This record gives sequence, C-alpha cells and structure tokens, in this order.
Amino acid sequence: MAKKETFRFLSGDGRTMIHGVRWRPDKGQHQAVFQIVHGMVEFIDRYEAFAEYLTEKGFLVVGHDHLGHGDSVVTKEDWGYMADKSGGVCMIRDIHRVRAATQRQNEGMPYFILGHSMGSYLLRRYLTRYGSGLSGAVIMGTGYAPAEKAGLALGMIRVAAALKGWRFRCPLMEKAVFSGPFREFSLDGTVAENSWLTRDVSQVRTYYADPRCTFHFTLSGFYALMETVFYDAKDQYAARIPADLPILLASGDRDPVGDFGKGVRLTGQQLKRAGVKDVSVKLYRDYRHEILNETDKEIVYQDIAAWVAKVMRRGKRDME
Repeated sequence: MAKKETFRFLSGDGRTMIHGVRWRPDKGQHQAVFQIVHGMVEFIDRYEAFAEYLTEKGFLVVGHDHLGHGDSVVTKEDWGYMADKSGGVCMIRDIHRVRAATQRQNEGMPYFILGHSMGSYLLRRYLTRYGSGLSGAVIMGTGYAPAEKAGLALGMIRVAAALKGWRFRCPLMEKAVFSGPFREFSLDGTVAENSWLTRDVSQVRTYYADPRCTFHFTLSGFYALMETVFYDAKDQYAARIPADLPILLASGDRDPVGDFGKGVRLTGQQLKRAGVKDVSVKLYRDYRHEILNETDKEIVYQDIAAWVAKVMRRGKRDME
C-alpha cells in the first residue's frame, strides 16, 4: 500500500480550491515523479490502483481533480463548469502549479506526466508551453480532430452560451461530441458488456454508479475541451513541443475517442512532423477507451513502466 496524502491549492481561475492527491512509496525513498492528468467526467482517485503500482516501482505519484470535477467542486451545480471561456487556460495553469510545486520539492528527479482522454488533449497543449524540463510524457486515450471541425463546434457553443449562459447543460452538444464511432457502443452504462469505456464490466458498473462520473458538462466545459482540441490540431503549436522530449502515445484500437486508432496515428504523425524525435505509438488490440481499467490492464501498467525505465536509463547514460 502507498502512503496517500491530499492537498489543496488555488486554481488558475482565482477562486476555486483544487483538490490534489500524492501517493508515496510505503517503503524507501522515491527515485522519480509521475504526474497524472485525468479525463472528462471522472476524478483523480480513479487512478489509485495504477498509482500504487507506480509507487512500488519507486515513484512519487501526484495528480488533482480538474475544475468542475471530483472534490474540486463545492456543489453539484459546479460539476462540469470551468470558467466561462477561460476554462482551458485555467486547467493548463493548474497542471503546471502541481508540477512546479512538486518539482521544487523533488529537485533533480526525473519527472513524467501522463494525460488520459480530455487530460491527453490538455497535456498536448501543456507541452507546447511547459514541455521543457520534463523527462517524458504519456499521451493516453487521445484523438485527432481537424481544426475546422473543432472551430465550428466553438462557434456553436458561443452562440448557445449567449442564449442560455455558460452553465447551461446542452444535450445537443453532448450528442455532437459523442457521435460517429461512439455509436457502436453503449454510452450510458445500460449495456455494460458493450460500454465504450472498457470490456471490464465491473469497472463499467462502478463508473456509472458514481455521481462524480455521471454528471453532464456545461457549455463552459465543452468550450474548454473544444478550444484545447482546436489548439492541438494546429501544427504551429505542436512545433513548440521540445524536440528532445520522449513521448508515448498509448490507446486501445477500439477506442472511439481515437477513431479506432486512426486519430492516434495522426497525432503521432503530427508530432513527428513537428520535429519531436522520439515518438512511440502503442495500440492495444481490442482495448477500448480506458486502457488502465481494461481486463488486461496489468499489461498496460508494465508497458508504461518499461517505457519510463528505458527513458530513464537513456537519460542517465546521456549524463555520464
């Protein structure tokens, strides 16, 4: 078992106290740091099993609940609400506040960040500004949408917000986001065996039984997401990611977010085109969206740990 600590800090929105968690190795000192950036409509404690696995490998693991998520909300009305049109920027600031504080306390240690789903898009945006000084990044459950498509969605959200306000929960926007390849799956947990999340039925039932995983995004939440997707689609921004930063793209080949692998490959191609020298793409056969909660999740755990160990060995050799 890992030693678990909680902490709070002021969000980039200037008003919300963000809930964070640290997991430390139960025995011995940690040798590196691993930060986790969670996805849409979930919370950081869902990663506890993976965090405990990493602490056994000698990592300090840290993460937080985004604006509008988990224990970073005061009332249920705040679930899915970020900060009107600035939610994306605020979430990037929050990721960096966690990293900056953690790095100050662990100076000189290798530092890795993983972003899943919405967190993968946020991480890709984050790396364009704060990628320097990281040892590596794991982009998990990501996808690719043309800037034109994301830009159209942003326009629709702005119009809806002008009519209904930024806290409005718009069923039409939700249907638009969860369309296309999502139609092959159950999206509400009613058919757990055919969930888009994972083939592990127990994980699906646990997810949909938790109110922290079943709320609906406000227009501000969708704006933060689509603004980030729009940003990530631009090659000129991807070119700002440090060329020497090792990046692992990991997803299921039955993940609708990544268009069954197509969007993941396109993202890998974009990063290479942008000049990133070390880009690895791993697609897990028959795995769906949450590969850390799949029936064979231990394989993913081991693969990520092996990739991190390889990066750390190479970094150590380069310093000698």
